[in-house]
Amino acid sequence: MPAGRHHSFSKLILPPPAGASSPQTYPALFYTLFFSYSQTMELSKIFKAYDIRGIYPEEIDEVKVKRIALAFARFTGAKTVAVGRDVRLSGPKLQKAVIDGLVEAGVNVVDIGPVPTDMLYFAVGFYHFDGGIQVSASHNPAEYNGLKMVCRGVEAISGDSGLKEILQLAESADNLASPIKGTVESKEIEEDYFDFMTKFVHFDSASNLKIIANNNFGLSGPVASKFLDRLGSNHINLIELNFQPDGRFPKGRPDPSRTENRQETSDLVQTTGADFGVAWDADGDRFFLTDEKGVFAEGCYLTALLAEYLLKESAGRRTGQGIIYDPRNIWAVESVIDASGGVKLINQIGHSFIKNRMKKEDALFAGEMSGHYYFRDFYYADNGLIPFLLILNIIGNSKQKVSDIVAPLREQFPVSGEINFEVSDKDKAIRRIEEKYHDGSVDRIDGLSISFDNWRFNLRASNTENLLRLNVEARSQDICDEKTAEVSDVVKSA
Repeated sequence: MPAGRHHSFSKLILPPPAGASSPQTYPALFYTLFFSYSQTMELSKIFKAYDIRGIYPEEIDEVKVKRIALAFARFTGAKTVAVGRDVRLSGPKLQKAVIDGLVEAGVNVVDIGPVPTDMLYFAVGFYHFDGGIQVSASHNPAEYNGLKMVCRGVEAISGDSGLKEILQLAESADNLASPIKGTVESKEIEEDYFDFMTKFVHFDSASNLKIIANNNFGLSGPVASKFLDRLGSNHINLIELNFQPDGRFPKGRPDPSRTENRQETSDLVQTTGADFGVAWDADGDRFFLTDEKGVFAEGCYLTALLAEYLLKESAGRRTGQGIIYDPRNIWAVESVIDASGGVKLINQIGHSFIKNRMKKEDALFAGEMSGHYYFRDFYYADNGLIPFLLILNIIGNSKQKVSDIVAPLREQFPVSGEINFEVSDKDKAIRRIEEKYHDGSVDRIDGLSISFDNWRFNLRASNTENLLRLNVEARSQDICDEKTAEVSDVVKSA
């Protein structure tokens, strides 16, 4: 059977083989046929390091997604699972396929509809569901879609914690269906989510703030706006940018981490005289900040600011609390943790690694340069609304400008920003770099990091794209610029 064709085996009629006395002899033949078909699915191509993702319908479609949902149910043993989706045009069809697979596996499904990914995490944690599946391709272009999956307790399912086993089950000839089918109910979770979010609010609702809010055509902007309205924050004026949810993403890839996608927010901040700008990616689990001058605040600086705030807020209750950060740019974060009495916990990049470490250490907070921010008080999961509320706390109560707060970090610890290189042989390029800078202090927590007295860099291969990613930091801007150019030239030559 050619790949891409959909066949309903439930309607397959075959003559009984010789000696067959009843229809009960058919299952082995049925699953042999299905197994042969499943090999044409090429499921392994869409199983990535952290989630499942591919182009719809060439790489990912309803048949594959239903089979994956069946495998998820078998792997987790879940009885009740929440299912949500982002705004992509293929979302409704793929969400239905997920629900059909779960119901066929005997799972009771709670359909929470179109929501940001962090609301899916909330539903699983708050209602104590056994798991959750979000139909989303995160910040990828409109033609992509995929699945983000968690177990009970919002525990991440990734390449190191279940995805491989789910792939094996999905590709197997096993009958993953249950004789007793599950049920489906729809649930509106927004009010409970808003009630939960109020515990992160400590700003004066009468603060006069003008904020550019770039929704990138997802759902997080409208959710944030409704939440502020619910608080009665009439003096916080959100200037809406790309606010209408649109799964076509008419302005291109909905990824605010890309330099070319920041300009629109930056320009509008400057032309309107806004106090600052914020942005979310398409599924809303990443958050980005731009100061009142239109300058993007790198993830390491925002991690440092949020860590400082949270450590001070909890200082009277607990001491020596852990802050997790990734190895791309570390000096700004480490300086703040030391000054605020926290515990430094550097960790491998990736939400499953971060979440597992957070639970193990009972860490207060974690930040990644990619814009993911994780909170102990949010089931150790990442959330795109909480950082926005914390920034409102910081700015609203201090009456300082964002640039004034970030300036000391920018001056002491200038960074290059992430630079991406398309390299045909990533391993060869990394070896070349390591040979060049062999006299530095080397660590391999994630990729290759080499440190010197007045500068350091991290070079790592992307888990999702054919790219090498470079981040440089230094003790002065001149050294940062010089070494960024130098390392970039070596990478290019390789």
